[in-house]
Amino acid sequence: MSKAAELAALIGSGQAQGDRNLIINGAMQVAQRGTQTDQTSAYTACDRFEFTETGATVVTTSQDTTVPSGQGFTSSLKIDVTTADSSLASGDFVVLSQTIEAQNLQQLKYGTSSAENVTLSFWVRSPKTGTHIIELRHHDASLYNSQTYTISSADTWQYVTVTYSGYTATAINNDNGKGFLVDWILAAGSDFTSGTLSSDTWHSTQANRAVGQVNCVDNTANNFFLTGVQLEVGDVATAFEHEDFGTTLVKCQRYYSQYDATNGGWVASGFFYNTTAVEASVRYPQTMRAAATISTSGTLSDLVIQRAGTSNASTSSISSVNASTVAYKLMPVAGSSSTAGYGTNIYAQSTVILTHDAEL
Repeated sequence: MSKAAELAALIGSGQAQGDRNLIINGAMQVAQRGTQTDQTSAYTACDRFEFTETGATVVTTSQDTTVPSGQGFTSSLKIDVTTADSSLASGDFVVLSQTIEAQNLQQLKYGTSSAENVTLSFWVRSPKTGTHIIELRHHDASLYNSQTYTISSADTWQYVTVTYSGYTATAINNDNGKGFLVDWILAAGSDFTSGTLSSDTWHSTQANRAVGQVNCVDNTANNFFLTGVQLEVGDVATAFEHEDFGTTLVKCQRYYSQYDATNGGWVASGFFYNTTAVEASVRYPQTMRAAATISTSGTLSDLVIQRAGTSNASTSSISSVNASTVAYKLMPVAGSSSTAGYGTNIYAQSTVILTHDAEL
């Protein structure tokens, strides 16, 4: 086989496409947060995908092994409806989204006569047949491009491709803010469905955003699955660009990362500022999009502080300051005293999770 033929075969298989997918974690490989129960509006189990609702819907989101056969995927995002909204109020809106950082979209040349078209492709398994809306939002222009796809068989994997025309009037800011939002609308009240949908038209009318959308959250038996998400420049959907796990994890950690018992536990080394107060410099696994918000979940006392020559101490309280895009100062207070000036190590065990959030 010639080198040209080998390259063509690789491209066709999705193995050599040069980082062309604008979506991060489209194969749902990375799930740092783990299963999210009793979820309303928050990031899902699978990194970079956010669930938002303005009505009564409550879901559990998880990384699942239900996948389309023969496509090379091992994971999907599962949205399991645990509290249904079968009678939508006018302002109810349920959506799954990924937000794309603006400076990663400059090649689209929005705001010029050369604005590029983009094509979105994905595998979806919906609990409902009929019309579904997939929407592209141009954040800096406050515009929507709403298009339909039709599910022909419920609870069955279906491949979808949609192309969006480039927008010539308003540029995407070259910064670390929001650029595009890709929205899988799951349910919408009359505020979003009472207008007229014009396919592949940039608009600002809320009533035109979700015309015809079926209600995917009207029963607790409903499960919605998504995987193989790809957004690329051009009018044609190419084979999904399968990416190694490490590369995807690094991309996700720009927006969110955490220290916990499952990834080694070790957080930082520091010293006792006085007999109980500790100061330590903590570096994120990767440089983050912006200065992160630092928080803990789980049992705080499971954040362990080592004491020289004696037993370890639990953490009784914690604060952080001077967060940047690369590091911050962590200041836990030990439940048992040590000697001022002594060094210490801090590690997470059991349930405690120390999180760094710079999501868009």
